[in-house]
Amino acid sequence: MKSFDKIEALARKHHGGPKGVTSKLAEWSDDTDLTRRKDDRFLSEMASALFSSGFSWTVIQKKWPGFETAFERFAPKRVAAYGDEEIDRLLKDAAIVRNGAKIVAVIENARFVVATANQYGSFGNFLAAWPAADQIGLMDHLKKHGSRLGGATAMYFLRFSGWDAFITSQDVTRALIREGVVERSPSTKAEWKAVQAAFNAWAEESGRPRREISRILALSMGPN
Repeated sequence: MKSFDKIEALARKHHGGPKGVTSKLAEWSDDTDLTRRKDDRFLSEMASALFSSGFSWTVIQKKWPGFETAFERFAPKRVAAYGDEEIDRLLKDAAIVRNGAKIVAVIENARFVVATANQYGSFGNFLAAWPAADQIGLMDHLKKHGSRLGGATAMYFLRFSGWDAFITSQDVTRALIREGVVERSPSTKAEWKAVQAAFNAWAEESGRPRREISRILALSMGPN
């Protein structure tokens, strides 16, 4: 695979030089202070990523105020205590997407957040303590202990929560294939290990956070 300065040069070529790439990176602002964020916001981001999976992000975001109201601002302990009565209420609430399996998953994830906070003091403390060099390990943990938090859902949750996550979007995957990191969209343990190793190497070389490396890889594929 190429050194990251050459990949960044490709991104600059396609997007107006160094200033153009800097401008593109600035379009995505991240609050990376994980320990300051309250647990209800992590549960909200989990729910947003979960409901957006297989659905229109735009539609979900337009309806999100309704989700916040319906799930009582995603207070983890309150949502974790939901039973059949609350599930029935949510299934009748036209302000949200009434998907029963995903509603139940939010409740299960509230219990996951509460249990994690009990152990670490807060969910933000837990995320802050997990090394960025082991995203695939964190994704495995979310899949194992959370509900419907696998794959892209986990990556988008981590990114929008402020954790330093790469996302294997279509363009990022194409760039990884171009660089010889993988031959297809990663799915096996070996392929994910290769992806993690590549991001770690580029992070060490460039000094950039992995979220920026992910974006620059996408930009290197050309204008969009």
